[in-house]
Amino acid sequence: MADQRTADDITPLKLRVCQEIDRRRADIVGVAEDIWRHPELGYKEKRTAQLVAEQFGHLGLSYREGLAFTGVKARARCGAGPGPTVAIMGELDAVINTGHPDADPVTGAVHACGHHGQIAAMLGAAFGLLGADALPALAGELVFFAVPAEETLEMEWRNELRHQGKLQFLSGKPELIARGEYDDIDITMMVHGTSKPEDKLCRMLDSVNGYFVKLVQFLGRPAHAGGSPHQGINALNAAMLGLSAIHAQRETFRDQDTVRVHPIITKGGDAVNVVPSDVRMETFVRGKTIDAIVDAARKVDRALRAGAMAVGARVRIETLAGHLPQVVPPHLAAAFKENMVSLIGAGQYVDGGHTTGSTDIGDLSQVKPTIQPHVGGAVGTGHGSDYWVVDYEAAVINPAKAMAMTAIDLLANGAALGRRVVAEDRPPMTRDDYLAFMRKWTRLDEYDEGGL
Repeated sequence: MADQRTADDITPLKLRVCQEIDRRRADIVGVAEDIWRHPELGYKEKRTAQLVAEQFGHLGLSYREGLAFTGVKARARCGAGPGPTVAIMGELDAVINTGHPDADPVTGAVHACGHHGQIAAMLGAAFGLLGADALPALAGELVFFAVPAEETLEMEWRNELRHQGKLQFLSGKPELIARGEYDDIDITMMVHGTSKPEDKLCRMLDSVNGYFVKLVQFLGRPAHAGGSPHQGINALNAAMLGLSAIHAQRETFRDQDTVRVHPIITKGGDAVNVVPSDVRMETFVRGKTIDAIVDAARKVDRALRAGAMAVGARVRIETLAGHLPQVVPPHLAAAFKENMVSLIGAGQYVDGGHTTGSTDIGDLSQVKPTIQPHVGGAVGTGHGSDYWVVDYEAAVINPAKAMAMTAIDLLANGAALGRRVVAEDRPPMTRDDYLAFMRKWTRLDEYDEGGL
């Protein structure tokens, strides 16, 4: 009975917030459409960040900008006393797909992963909570956070920034963790678009793959490819053998570990009549668990070394810890589910499952209670040339309402649920544990098999 009274107490507040989101629907969808028309790549999202900052300013929120280059973080103190800090987030960046009809003609950027809808949903939740004057009834603080660079793109450029000391990690959330921008936050949530019919209007996955990045350089000896190839060491042959050796490992990857290794050659040589002496590759090594990723990464390194050994080449393998697998906190997930089901119906909500893609929300989930349910409203293939958001009610408005209502659940009634999430939905790592792990697996190994 006490739980029912508590739920009844906040129902009118939730209703007011949802009505305010409905009232601002055109503004919220307009934000999404504006960002769609002006996609920007990770750590370069200056226009998008400025748009977010302007919206925070219109709401009267104090904010900080330029976090990890482009992140924008607003803070609002609630009026019912101390309590946890809950962050509602969205991602600023686009992907690269030059074949998409709406891709930027210069950069190839396009929001074929739905991040424009995430930012709009985050702002929609802020519009609802502040516009309906919900904060006086809540305990603790709210943070609205636009974060950069979830997509791991332009790796050579980002890695150069890392070598210059301007970045520690390739992706936005790991970088923000390292910079201490989550130290003052207790609970985080955001949504991610999905175009998969089996996900229906919302799906809360149980787990998500993590990955390591491998930046590989094979070095040989140049020589005239027609006149004196015997005087050269063919780095492209070393790379091709390395690729074949990786393929030979695939039967050793256990099905339950959902390992994915998908290398590309980014440089195959310098000239057709010169024996290739500088060949470069990139790959992700993905897996469902940290142990699976580490095991597969060692096998990949072994295969690459074998390719170099076969022809007497040299290989440099730079490993960068990418994203870690996602952990889903049960109390937080249950609160979100109840709110989303109230909007879309139980038949449109899917519990559980695993995806072999990856996201840096996994990193954040290792150190903070974090959820990222997948929401519908899109069609086509994620990251594909046929990806479009066709239903902004599903992709933006309902998620904005569900996140706002979940924030109310967490911080109403003296933040009882929020305190329970912090106490019982404990993540597996501390920030220091996380940074130690990431730094351990950020390394350069070099094998000079031919004495070059």
